Amino acid sequence: MPGIVVFGRRWGIASDDLVFPGAFELFIRIIWWIGTMILYTYHKGHFDCNGTGVLHIYLIGLLVVLALIILSLCAIVYVSAQGTITNSGPRRAIPALVYLRALLYIPELVWACLGSFWVSDDSRGCDPATVGAVIAAVVASWIILLFTAVGVLFVFDPLGNPRPQPPTMEPLGVRDTERGEGRQFFSTARSLAVKVWESRLRFLCCCMPQDESYRAAFSSIAQLFTGFFSDTDLVPSDIAAGLALLHQEHDKMELSRDPDVIVDHSPSSPIGEDLETELEKAAHFMKFAAAAYGWPLYIYSHLLTGLCKLSGDCCRSRTADYDIIGGDHLGCHFASILQTTGLQYRDFIFVSFHNQIYEVPFYVALDHKREAILVAVRGTLSLRDVLTDLSAECENLPIEGVTGASYAHKGICQAATYVYKKLVNDGILNQAFSVAPEYKLVITGHSLGAGTASVLAVLLRNSFPTLQCYAFSPPGGLLSKALADYSKDFVISVVLGKDLVPRLSIPNMEDLKRRILKIVSNCNKPKYTILMQGCWYELFGGDPDDFPTEMEERREQQLNRPLLGEESLIIHHSSSYQSLASDDSPVHTPAHVPLFLPGRILHIIEDGPSRRSCFSQVQYRADWSNEMAFRSILISPRMLADHMPDILLKALNTLTSDRPYVLCPSSANSQHDPVRSAP
Repeated sequence: MPGIVVFGRRWGIASDDLVFPGAFELFIRIIWWIGTMILYTYHKGHFDCNGTGVLHIYLIGLLVVLALIILSLCAIVYVSAQGTITNSGPRRAIPALVYLRALLYIPELVWACLGSFWVSDDSRGCDPATVGAVIAAVVASWIILLFTAVGVLFVFDPLGNPRPQPPTMEPLGVRDTERGEGRQFFSTARSLAVKVWESRLRFLCCCMPQDESYRAAFSSIAQLFTGFFSDTDLVPSDIAAGLALLHQEHDKMELSRDPDVIVDHSPSSPIGEDLETELEKAAHFMKFAAAAYGWPLYIYSHLLTGLCKLSGDCCRSRTADYDIIGGDHLGCHFASILQTTGLQYRDFIFVSFHNQIYEVPFYVALDHKREAILVAVRGTLSLRDVLTDLSAECENLPIEGVTGASYAHKGICQAATYVYKKLVNDGILNQAFSVAPEYKLVITGHSLGAGTASVLAVLLRNSFPTLQCYAFSPPGGLLSKALADYSKDFVISVVLGKDLVPRLSIPNMEDLKRRILKIVSNCNKPKYTILMQGCWYELFGGDPDDFPTEMEERREQQLNRPLLGEESLIIHHSSSYQSLASDDSPVHTPAHVPLFLPGRILHIIEDGPSRRSCFSQVQYRADWSNEMAFRSILISPRMLADHMPDILLKALNTLTSDRPYVLCPSSANSQHDPVRSAP
């Protein structure tokens, strides 16, 4: 639903977003009115204290003001609950009711000042209970006024000019002129939107240095956000409702799917490849990828014992001993790496915790068990890493021997280039191979670290033909098709369940936006009902069939063409927007270069129902998959939990051990040690 237009501008909420805040305030106001009425009735006729007249006027006026506010809130809640997301006709009166409610803030402010005056000057000698009640009423008035001001700032849209109306039919020359003016208008609006997003990013990252690299990153991310959000008129609650509906739709599909269907083997997998061997290797190298996160993940994974284990090694001066370590002033990061990996200090060649945009922490160590020189890259753990993740434009990455378009994720490509220069130009790999010349090179990482490790492996492949890379939960929009195929010989990507990050790419986000537009356009329920049922379903489960998400008596094949409701949510057809027509339509052309997961994909899936008790055993199965299985984002409560490195490590250890772990999603992190070695 387009944002509500009041006071001459568009706001960041819709006319059907006032149900919950209105109902909450209505509840407070009714309790307040009842308490004031009891106070007035109890003291009626015998206000035996100073300022009796002022107190009498204050209570009478407060009862009247509260009654008017209650009536206006009842009307707002009732009208806002009418219609559907795209059918705003029954809510035409909302702007007028908002104006009325805004006018009532004036007498409320006056009465708050009057109550403050009475409490400060004329309350001497009065019943303490009466004084306390008036003070509570005055404080409540000021709190509500303050929260109202904060709410206005929160829903304020800097780009909230009223949506321009489409031009009426005019002669050809006039229409051409208006079309040119429209293009100029949207170009100006897009430039303004980019500036607004840049300002938001600078505000969020105000503690960071504002040098040229950061300004370039802010500009790139602002253009990405502008291109993604500029063509729709959805408000945040519309997106939340769409996600709730999509989750239930996906659960319906899973319930109706044949339980015997398994993931097909990747056609690129070598014939006769030992899956169990690869799982054991993945479980072994995953603990090194998890160790790269340092003490935050270690303490998170060992809530009861982690602090005690690290306290003996932290806060000590190790400058003389740990001369290979950079950026770890207290030594806590390196202490956690030693605890997690089980290696000794002499096994490490280089450790860096230096972290800037496009510059990620990593370490190089000797893994004697697998006879490998191991390079482990840290995943996202700071705001600088988030900026690197969000720099999602394509960057050219020419590689000798690769035919076809060679592109990679810009931020990750630059991070891999940084690590590459450190390893090669600073002689770190030469030093490692001088110590263990017979060892092979293995690169690993999780999340952002997995993407960086994969691109780094591509860069080093020609120099080290036997290298291997294990990428755990890598980002989906990483490599072009040519580079992804090239990496299948030496990169293995490991993905758990419905993990969001391996499915996260610009085309997939555009697909998600189209699905949200489609499902909210065809929903016949009010938004507040969708959100309430969605919250209930997420918390307590149930049958998704109890929550219909499409218009009654509409068949799926009838929803293949764009609907009027969908079109009403489109401001203009930008390059990022495509019709909701079939993907096979000739007009459906990609607006962005598609990027894929690296290498061969090992997909781990949880067996059994998606909802289980906290004490039930969790078992997994794994098989080879391919990039086509990750072309769509799956909405699920597990989409974030499945990305956590400790959960992925536990799943790998479960697959490579004789007995499964007992996991509970809410407490799994503190029940088991996620960094033990695979058997």
